[in-house]
Amino acid sequence: MKLLSRLIFCLFGAMALSQTIAQEAPPTGQVLDKIVAKVDNNIVLESEVQKTYVEALAQAQQGLPAPTRCEVFESLMINKLMVAKAEIDSVLVTEPEVLLQVENRFNTVMQQFGGDESVLVQVYGKTAEQLKSEIEDVIREQMIVSKMRSRITEGVAVSPADVRAFFNSIPKDSLPLFTSEASVGQIVKKPEVSPEVRAQLIAQLTQFKQDILDGKADFAELAKQYSEDPGSGAQGGDLGFFRRGELAPEYEATALGLRLGEISDPVETQFGFHMIQLLEIKGTSFNTRHILRIPKASEADIQRAERYLDSLKREIEAGKIDFANAAKEYSDDRATSDNGGFFVDPTTNSKRLSLRTLEDPILYFTIDTMEVGSITKPIRFEDPREGVKVRILYYQAKYPAHRANLEDDYEKMKAATLRKKEDEILEKWFVTAKEDVFIDIDPVYDRCNPLASK
Repeated sequence: MKLLSRLIFCLFGAMALSQTIAQEAPPTGQVLDKIVAKVDNNIVLESEVQKTYVEALAQAQQGLPAPTRCEVFESLMINKLMVAKAEIDSVLVTEPEVLLQVENRFNTVMQQFGGDESVLVQVYGKTAEQLKSEIEDVIREQMIVSKMRSRITEGVAVSPADVRAFFNSIPKDSLPLFTSEASVGQIVKKPEVSPEVRAQLIAQLTQFKQDILDGKADFAELAKQYSEDPGSGAQGGDLGFFRRGELAPEYEATALGLRLGEISDPVETQFGFHMIQLLEIKGTSFNTRHILRIPKASEADIQRAERYLDSLKREIEAGKIDFANAAKEYSDDRATSDNGGFFVDPTTNSKRLSLRTLEDPILYFTIDTMEVGSITKPIRFEDPREGVKVRILYYQAKYPAHRANLEDDYEKMKAATLRKKEDEILEKWFVTAKEDVFIDIDPVYDRCNPLASK
């Protein structure tokens, strides 16, 4: 675990511990498979090792150090150990949390095929439901591992001196070669839905509440039939437990103002209109179920949003307002507005990112055709949760491929330094944690000596 090549590989986000089916190559033939390791009830398959290793080599072609097959196997073992320990320590993720991520990831996959499921089947030889099932298993493990890692390394921080020391510890010929990068921003406008549509949804949820109170309908069945929350709808609207501050403020305030079992009147959040029932409170956490109805914008609503952004674009180009300030003040996308509208690499917090980091292929190809410094006309796009939105894109700067350096890549180096410090803490944790679980390794990987005390 202390091999420098492995550290650099992991720290710069190159290791694909578990990639989604969205990035998986189409099947080219039958592959014989077998279990090569067990950690309690969690298994590592030979195909999993091979797939992750191939993905790692692909990353290495972009200038990042390539790990050995043993290092890949060890990383997969560590994942399984963290999942096993999460079960012992009751570190859980809720089904609605997982299903929401599954829907988002699957929608990203579908965008690559124009929303045509028949093309998906032709390429992968699997139905949409089969792909969702595979994505679900991967995402659940990723979320559990992330939560365990956060718990173990809580409170870890690094200083500028730590960053410089880490950078100077890397041999010059081992520094990663970063591919060309760009700084890209967006300002998003969610079309304002007409009052008539909003009134219809409020009336519908109000009727749902009355039907439940009169015994004519069941909350869970209505949620399964009508709720537009992909994560909880299939679960009868049950969101599971959340801590205070984790849900939309309007939702939380309404939920915590209810008596146990009471159903709210319709309440609006950024996601749409909710009818909420408070199920249980445990300390600072609470469990609710809801029915979400999302107002759909009409063509006229969308055109108004386009005119609004076109006017804002002209003001930015005329120098009347800075793009970043405009994004902070006017963009409806919370994920980017706080960053001045700029997309940020989630692994490094840097707004200099490879365009491959952008999950949306349409966004990728749009940027690829733009001139640096230009702003697009208003562009429509589909938000998986909230329907059609409109945005303008700003191509601020492009950076050529280069060998990592502290001046240009400080945020990446900071993230790498933090990851190294976290790995050192995890290394100590692994020494004791592995004693709490059953581990069985296929003889073919005995030579790797995974999870050995370092």
